[in-house]
Amino acid sequence: MDDPDAVKPAGRVWDHWIIWNMPPDTTEIREGNPPEGILGMNTNGKIAYRGPCPPDARHRYFFKLYALDITLHLLQGSTKAQVEKAMEGHVIAKAELVGLYEKV
Repeated sequence: MDDPDAVKPAGRVWDHWIIWNMPPDTTEIREGNPPEGILGMNTNGKIAYRGPCPPDARHRYFFKLYALDITLHLLQGSTKAQVEKAMEGHVIAKAELVGLYEKV
């Protein structure tokens, strides 16, 4: 999950959640119950999910899900860039959901 609208206030896309190697039979992610998988490093430097909290305006939050033909052999705490590099040439399908959030 990332926030490209954070470029204006933060100077870069903000990565809120990076997780890979989720079981292929995962059909839902319930609030408060993270799915099985390996967590990466978010922009805050944490190995965790960080919810939306835009400081300036409404932001778009991109949830990207990839089906791969391999299991990624990366260490917990890897960055989004490292995960994307490891996925190159192995994506067989992709889904994307965009959520909007604005503090009022």
